[in-house]
Amino acid sequence: MTVHHLNQLLLVCSLVLLVAVAAVRVSSRSGLPSLLVYLGIGMAMGQDGIGHIAFDNAELTQVIGYAALVVILAEGGLGTKWKQIRPALPAASALALGGVAVSVGITATGAHWLIGLEWRQALIIGAVVSSTDAAAVFSVLRKIPLPARVTGVLEAESGFNDAPVVILVVAFSTAGPVEHWYRLVGEIALELAIGAAVGLAVGWLGAWGLRHVALPASGLYPIAVMAIAVAAYATGALAHGSGFLAVYLASLMLGNARLPHAPATRGFADGLGWIAQIGMFVLLGLLVAPHEMGDDVMPALLTGLVLTMVARPLGVVLCLTPFRVPWQEQALMSWAGLRGAVPIILATIPMVNGVENSRRIFNIVFVLVVVYTLVQGPTLPWLARRLGLGRGDETADLGIESAPLERLRGHLLSMAIPEGSRMNGVEIRELRLPAGAAVTLVVREGKSFVPQPTTVLAHNDELLVVATDPVRDAAERRLRAVGQGGKLADWLGTPGNGSGPTAGDRAGPGGEGPQKGREPRHRSARKTGSR
Repeated sequence: MTVHHLNQLLLVCSLVLLVAVAAVRVSSRSGLPSLLVYLGIGMAMGQDGIGHIAFDNAELTQVIGYAALVVILAEGGLGTKWKQIRPALPAASALALGGVAVSVGITATGAHWLIGLEWRQALIIGAVVSSTDAAAVFSVLRKIPLPARVTGVLEAESGFNDAPVVILVVAFSTAGPVEHWYRLVGEIALELAIGAAVGLAVGWLGAWGLRHVALPASGLYPIAVMAIAVAAYATGALAHGSGFLAVYLASLMLGNARLPHAPATRGFADGLGWIAQIGMFVLLGLLVAPHEMGDDVMPALLTGLVLTMVARPLGVVLCLTPFRVPWQEQALMSWAGLRGAVPIILATIPMVNGVENSRRIFNIVFVLVVVYTLVQGPTLPWLARRLGLGRGDETADLGIESAPLERLRGHLLSMAIPEGSRMNGVEIRELRLPAGAAVTLVVREGKSFVPQPTTVLAHNDELLVVATDPVRDAAERRLRAVGQGGKLADWLGTPGNGSGPTAGDRAGPGGEGPQKGREPRHRSARKTGSR
């Protein structure tokens, strides 16, 4: 590649990104999933489109798709709240394993008997489409006000089920007889165990290191966090474990740790996640040859019908009924088994391995994903309302940015009071911050001033709070409690900072932090910022 070629490539890539960014605005207004827009951009650039770019490198698509999926899982883990998915972990694990098994069996049977595929090809399709897509789930569900348990189960499932599905697709795509089912189960269990161990270890070590090493620039923290997440994937994969599970768990730990500049890190990861999605979907669109798909539309619709109306609902019922999940939530989760780029990427594995009719498998999966994403995504909000699962209006949470003051052994907390926060109308003294923490500056309507104890806070105010290291966590908990419950949060029993004495009253002598055994567990105030 010459410099001239590089200039052309950079121009094309920048234009594609700008069109894709503009498409997000269009898709958000129309309800059309953005992944379909990105696939359309790729198809328009491809051999049957206006770009006439001939691209048929399935192996390169698979490699780039894996890299993009690593970034997407990392972004999803960083943005997932541990308190939200912790109660959902048993149900999500059962759905990610048992649900996949049910889905593979029923979908493969339907593909074999309804469209006449050989058993190996039918099993490959069943395995490929049994994985819910992390990018689709994270992007769609976070726009819909669903109950925390539903969102937690679906997000955790999408982070967990890639691993067993990849193992199944590789096993079914390998030449020779398919291994006995119990050997596959053992291999899946081993790879999941290795991936989980690596992810938890790398995430814990990374969080510990970032808390104890002061980097010279705030912009280095997001880079370091993403590097740790990618290292978790690579380490897990090289250890013959599930790299996808490793990166998700490591990112989950990092996202819920008390790291400096956590909101900036999540913003950086969110941007990388968008770039990964755009690049992945455009490349998959390039790989598609629409003129070859005419004969595969009906088989794709029949296979998708079996998957959506039989396999997924049956898997949800069998896996979630033992956890006493209400039928309304089961119905929504049955319909919310969103597919996206992951099945299309996995469909390149048999192409790379030279499986017979692998191009037809790819075409069927592509049509299935496009059609049923177009049907399921936009109808999810309507179904949630019909089932009575909307959460309604919630009190806005505070986004708190933290920057360490190493030499002063303190922290500088920056926060804004959003619309809907119950901190509106509270006086500075009524915050009752622990000894060792104080509001030092308020920015209101572009003007900054040093507040008095009687200063009344208002929506859109920006606060600067200085806290010593021992009381930093107690100060943030108190701020979140007031944001959720107002100035009487403690006495009214508002969860988040406990009822009874204030955080300041619980602090030890000299403001040295909460005394052990006396502070109730913080439950409801969601952490959207760094701790």
